[in-house]
Amino acid sequence: MNVQYLSDAQGRHTAIVIPIEDWNSITAKHQDLKTLEALKRKPSDFFGTLSHEEGEKMQEHVTQSRNEWDRGI
Repeated sequence: MNVQYLSDAQGRHTAIVIPIEDWNSITAKHQDLKTLEALKRKPSDFFGTLSHEEGEKMQEHVTQSRNEWDRGI
């Protein structure tokens, strides 16, 4: 398999590219890979799952935690 590595400015590998023929061969052998793609959810899928009050409580907790963290540094 002939792969290509993508790197960031610091030279760290951040992604890999494989030829489409190899990908098709892999997905043909492993049907579960196709179902993983279908299961991916977007952040917008979660819109409305928290009430406004729950969101505010979470934001207050995050703010409090950050303040405690800043004091500990």
